[in-house]
Amino acid sequence: MSTTNGQWYPPEWPERIRLLSAGELTPVTPRRAATVLLLRDGPVGWDGGGGRGGEPAPETPAAAPEATGAPEGAEAPVEGVRDGAGGPGGPAVYMLRRRASMAFAGGAYAYPGGSVDPRDERMVTWAGPSRAQWARRLGLDPGEATQAQAIVCAAVRETFEEAGVLLAGPTPHTVVADTTGDDWEADRAALVARDLSFAEFLDRRGLVLRSDLLGCWARWITPEFEPRRYDTWFFVAALPRGQRTRNASTEADRTVWIRPGDAADGYDRGELLMLPPTIATLRQLRAHGSVAEALAAAADRDLTPVLAQARVENGELVLSWPGHDEFTKHIPGATGGSST
Repeated sequence: MSTTNGQWYPPEWPERIRLLSAGELTPVTPRRAATVLLLRDGPVGWDGGGGRGGEPAPETPAAAPEATGAPEGAEAPVEGVRDGAGGPGGPAVYMLRRRASMAFAGGAYAYPGGSVDPRDERMVTWAGPSRAQWARRLGLDPGEATQAQAIVCAAVRETFEEAGVLLAGPTPHTVVADTTGDDWEADRAALVARDLSFAEFLDRRGLVLRSDLLGCWARWITPEFEPRRYDTWFFVAALPRGQRTRNASTEADRTVWIRPGDAADGYDRGELLMLPPTIATLRQLRAHGSVAEALAAAADRDLTPVLAQARVENGELVLSWPGHDEFTKHIPGATGGSST
C-alpha cells in the first residue's frame, strides 16, 4: 500500500500494530543480515531481467576507488582498482526489483543482500581491518569478532550470489577481474543452494576476502510487529574494475544502475516502490559526487540502529522511524495501549 510516494506499506500492519500495542503479539527475534550498496562512476541504465524498451545501457569496467570508508587498518593502494571521477549527478547505485510474488516487499526496489548463514562464521583468509575492528565498527560486543566476520562475509557472499560481483582476490592487494563463465556460475549456484559454504568457496579458489573494500553505512532493524524481522547492516562498496553485474537472483525480475537522486525522485513520484531503509540510504548518498566521496564518508556514519516505533496518540496509531520523519504514518481508528 502506498500514499503519495513509493513507500512500501502492507495493509496488515495496522492490525499487527494494534495487537502489539495490546500485548497480544510477541515480537520475533530478528535475524542478522547484510546488504550492499554497490557503486560505480559511469553509465546508468537497465542491467537486465526485463528492462524497459530498448537495449540496456552499455556497461564498461567501472572505476573502483579504495574503500576508505572501512574501519581503520584498510590497506592502500590496491592493484585492480583505480580512482575515478563521478558522472553528472554522482555515482550510480545497483538496485534490483523484487518479484511481485515475493511474500515480503514484493515489487520493491532494494540492494543485493540477505541473511547471515551460520557457516559464514567459518574461518576465511582475510584482508583488511581485523575482525575485532569490524566488531567495534558494527556496534557489536568486543567478544563478537567471529560474528562480525559472519556479517562481513554475508555482505560479500550475497553480493556475489545476487549480482555476480565478488569482493575478493588472489592476494590481499588484488581483486578478481572476471567472475563470468560456467565454472563461476556453478560455484555461485552451489552457494545459493547452500551446497557450498563461502569459506569452502574461497579456499577452493585460493581467494582472500577483501574486507577493506567495504564501508558500513547504516543499520536498520525490522519493526517489532513484522513476522519476518532482520537486523541489517548496510554496506557501500565500489564495483571492482573489470567485473560486471548481472541479475543472478531468482528473487528479482529487474536490475538497474541508477543515480541515487534519480531513484529518490522516482520514489517521490510514486513510480519506484521502496522500504524506508532503501530510500533513506539513497537520499544520504545523493550528497556525494563520486564513489570515492561516498566510501570516504562511510567511516563517519552513525550506525545507531533505526527501529520503528508504534504508539497510540489521539485515537490514531502513529508509526515512526526515529530520525526519519518522512516515514511517519498516522492510522485512524486505533484502540488499546502503546508500544515502542
